[in-house]
Amino acid sequence: MEVPFDPRDLSKNELAAAAIRCFGALRLRVSGSSMLPALRPGDVLEVRHCGMDALSPGDIVLYIRQRRLFAHRVISRSGASLLTQGDGIAEPDPPVTADELLGNVIEVTRRGKTIRQEPNPSRPARIAAALFRRSACAGRIFAHLQSWQGRFSL
Repeated sequence: MEVPFDPRDLSKNELAAAAIRCFGALRLRVSGSSMLPALRPGDVLEVRHCGMDALSPGDIVLYIRQRRLFAHRVISRSGASLLTQGDGIAEPDPPVTADELLGNVIEVTRRGKTIRQEPNPSRPARIAAALFRRSACAGRIFAHLQSWQGRFSL
């Protein structure tokens, strides 16, 4: 599911990147669906600045590319770069360089509760991610149902 892109967000993204680089941490809200089901639209991520050597496969990282922010999972390291991929995306991203890396996602908050992120997603999460990789419609339905769940919770 693609969230409508507003060009005004580019300046916000650059400001967020500068804040992480300057202050070492930032909290931001997820707007995309490339990491379904691990990260959902509306989740709040706490990101801490770190170097490439602090990361391992399974970690979720935030990076900036072409003035856009991406939070994707590290799938491998290759020399001076990281190979990342959204859980709900079929293909890996182009390698992430140290200049693009902003930090590691250290906490996810969903509807006011901290959600534990595992470096190796559970079997049901892997099955759901495989479904979302094959069907954008399934991802849209899941995200829509999640938004309803938040509205009707007591």
